[in-house]
Amino acid sequence: MVQRKSGGFGRRRVLQGAAAIGASQLAAPFIVSALGEVPIKVGFVDPLTGSLSLQAVSEVEGARYGTAEINKKGGIMGRPVELLVEDSANDVGTGVQKTRKLIERDQVSFIIGDVNSGIAIAMAQVTSEKKILHIVSGGHTDPITGKNCTWNVFRICNSTAMDANAIASTLIEKFGKRWYFLTPDYAYGHSVQAGFEKLLKAAGGTSAASLVPLGTPDYSAYLIQAKAYAPQVLINVMGGGDQVSSLKQFVQFGLDKQMAVGGTLFELESIRAVPDGARVGWWTMEWWWDQPGVPHVAEFNASMKKITGASATARNWFGYASVQTLATIANQEKTLDSVKLARALAGFKLPPEIALQPGAPAFREGDHELMSTVFVGEAHPPKGDPDNMFTVHNPVPGEKAAGPAEATGCKIRWPA
Repeated sequence: MVQRKSGGFGRRRVLQGAAAIGASQLAAPFIVSALGEVPIKVGFVDPLTGSLSLQAVSEVEGARYGTAEINKKGGIMGRPVELLVEDSANDVGTGVQKTRKLIERDQVSFIIGDVNSGIAIAMAQVTSEKKILHIVSGGHTDPITGKNCTWNVFRICNSTAMDANAIASTLIEKFGKRWYFLTPDYAYGHSVQAGFEKLLKAAGGTSAASLVPLGTPDYSAYLIQAKAYAPQVLINVMGGGDQVSSLKQFVQFGLDKQMAVGGTLFELESIRAVPDGARVGWWTMEWWWDQPGVPHVAEFNASMKKITGASATARNWFGYASVQTLATIANQEKTLDSVKLARALAGFKLPPEIALQPGAPAFREGDHELMSTVFVGEAHPPKGDPDNMFTVHNPVPGEKAAGPAEATGCKIRWPA
């Protein structure tokens, strides 16, 4: 069982979070009735069970907090907002089924999700067909805002290309050009590896890789293959519980003494779940709780701490920013019409109280990707604060990390 020494973030937290999410759905209609208004419903599909559950629960926690704040300020056009959460169980078919249920039976006005990139792509096919505005909170694979982009889909988290572009040169300069990839065998993993390989090849580097099924408990065979290749860097693309397991075994086998480790995401949920010895390597963060001088970050972090007992994570921010963006644009445009709202979101800059980062990141018109800062840095054991386990060395502006929109392959076609 994965647990934190401080804050108790593990399987128990996931189960408690999922139970609380279910209970909130039962309670919400009674609260709404008391307010005397028909609620505006937001559907959220995320893998509350499975290897990505830690990240999913954090996203939902952020969205629930964001929903409560929206309702304190009058909701959307004077109507309360009700968040309906469904578990995709890390399965594409289940994610599609839950998305259709939310749209067809529950009559939601908006959809958010999924952490799993493959599920997010499949959900987007449904939301596009049904003409529902859809924010992908935490699914990173490039095609979502690339070749598979649609008029109704916007993304809060970075594309895999943004993360790879932000850190590749650091890994090459610090450690070398011979890499081995430990890659999850689904859309996100394939996308990250392809982005890294393109950059590595351009720099004259070489690589080999292992494709690993999601939910793999034993990484011995893959780590033996990596050791035999003798790389300078092990690029660990695994996510959630898979990343936790693989990094634990990486250190147990002493490979941290033979090669560097790093990659794109080593999220705070995962850093909390590994021992100090596995809190190593150079990675990207897509939001960080310690940003001195940046407006509203400290307040958001303090509010999430009251809810979760720990510092806010990027996933908390993804969920919060997703629901807050929907409410803000609907109140601005005074409509729930998906086409009108999507046109208004194209080029929309997040206000500081939602952005919670330097600058004013906007949804790029050419592909609907949020041009969010990429925080490049180094993981380490706690320094003072129990969640101070990552030092940001190089914040990369989203526009610089993303490259031109034309290069993504996105061609947005709007409804007549």
